[in-house]
Amino acid sequence: MRALGIDPVHDTQTAFRALCDATSRPGTVADVGSSPADHAILATLVDHEVRTWTDDGELRSALESQGRFDPSEPAEADLLHTHGQPDWDVRECSHGSLVEPSEGATVVYRVDGLETGPDSALTTVELIGPGVDGTRRLSADLPASELERLREAQSTYPRGVDAYLTSGEYVAAIPRSNDLEVV
Repeated sequence: MRALGIDPVHDTQTAFRALCDATSRPGTVADVGSSPADHAILATLVDHEVRTWTDDGELRSALESQGRFDPSEPAEADLLHTHGQPDWDVRECSHGSLVEPSEGATVVYRVDGLETGPDSALTTVELIGPGVDGTRRLSADLPASELERLREAQSTYPRGVDAYLTSGEYVAAIPRSNDLEVV
């Protein structure tokens, strides 16, 4: 992943820790330590067994050059990556099954803004569920319609999709175990 400026040992370990931190505390923002964070996250998660879809040609080329890119259509992908609102529908991604809910897709959104706190000009969601004490607000530069589709994709817990929102060198998680409401 050096082609993307990512150290395959140090940066992927740091990204993995940030993913664990963000996932265990949904709606908080963790520092991935690399920018753009979405590249470090995909370098961490993608291997030759992970069916992947991305609209980022540079990232795809870097993963292909290492034999780590198994391309897939969005509906069959294990991992999906997009900058902003995708041209596919997150509700049509794999949701796993009741026996294997972990087979649900993971979606990594690269957004131009990501914030926590009560007041934001960005689209805001409220999260409740595991890892959230009461409610937590997260704001992202995604249209409300995309976040509504994500909410619908996660409405069949334990089935659903896990989502990561990245901006710069930061990541926030919206796991399928949490309920979200666009406010």
